[in-house]
Amino acid sequence: MLSAAFTACTPRQAAAPGAGQITVRLLTDASSIDDRSFNAAAWRGILEFYGDTWENQRGRGSLYDVINAQTMDMYIPILRTATDEGHDLIIATGFTWESAIREVAAQNPRQSYMIVDVHVDNMPNVLGILFAEHEGSFLVGAAAALRAAEDGIVNPRFGFIGGIPGAVITRFHVGFIQGVLSVLPNAQFVDFYANSWTQPALAKTQAMNWFADGVYAIFAAAGATGNGAIAQAREERDAGRNVWAIGVDSDQHEDGIFNAAGDSAVLTSMLKLVESGTLYALEAVRDGTFSGRTLTFGLREGGVGFSTANPAMTPDIVRQVNLARDRIINGEIRVYSTLREAVANVPNFPRNLLARDD
Repeated sequence: MLSAAFTACTPRQAAAPGAGQITVRLLTDASSIDDRSFNAAAWRGILEFYGDTWENQRGRGSLYDVINAQTMDMYIPILRTATDEGHDLIIATGFTWESAIREVAAQNPRQSYMIVDVHVDNMPNVLGILFAEHEGSFLVGAAAALRAAEDGIVNPRFGFIGGIPGAVITRFHVGFIQGVLSVLPNAQFVDFYANSWTQPALAKTQAMNWFADGVYAIFAAAGATGNGAIAQAREERDAGRNVWAIGVDSDQHEDGIFNAAGDSAVLTSMLKLVESGTLYALEAVRDGTFSGRTLTFGLREGGVGFSTANPAMTPDIVRQVNLARDRIINGEIRVYSTLREAVANVPNFPRNLLARDD
């Protein structure tokens, strides 16, 4: 699971151990750390390293800070500016930063970079952090199917909303479907890609249409875009309809709360613990062990999981999902990470999804 491509050259390190002597800049897309999802998780790892909290960010602006790029054509200029400032580590969140990181890092071999969701080869100053999203997504898919079974829903349908298509979002997509099918072999699916991380209105409209058409649960892996599906699920449940949203990356239980009793429209969330990657990179810089390589965090490494904050995740559902988790870890269940593998090996996997190349 943990794979490393070690290289001979060593990038610039902090002057001496100690969190107070390290500076880092987190570079995000337009949704920044307010997405309450992917970027927020990366930020939590930085805060943990410095011993700060979300409410009390004492080192922000000096030891650490975040810079958000409103458009992709800002990626390279922002990277170059952060590099010129001489920070000990620069972190970019998401595969859309890949080409910019490769260009700027090659020009600055003594600067340490980390990028999330990109496999890195032959770049001694870039640490790539990957996650086995398909494993965690399998678990929330199984949880949604188990909840439907407990509710006695006949022939439930499930929806998936993706952000920008790519191998990472494909892993979320196919893992979720495999998890549902492991419980409900005849389940039906619909999907929609917003081609954006920052358009919650698109997801909200799609969710409204799907819920009206009988879709039971929607899993959105789309950054801030996916928050629109949660917003629609809140409205639906507040109106008494038995439908669910599934959160992603961070535990989005609180985002789904729709009444004074604290009931949430988010059944569970697929936890992608990006904070474990940012914390790992900062500790490596501090300890002088940073090197260019790729690390993958899955269930075995504690890099993905599922949330149990909602009481609708009954003890029996949690027990069965944990059993599936253990079976994935010990190899009894194989979760496929690409559409082609899933179509070829999983009975009843929807073949029409193969049109979206992974």
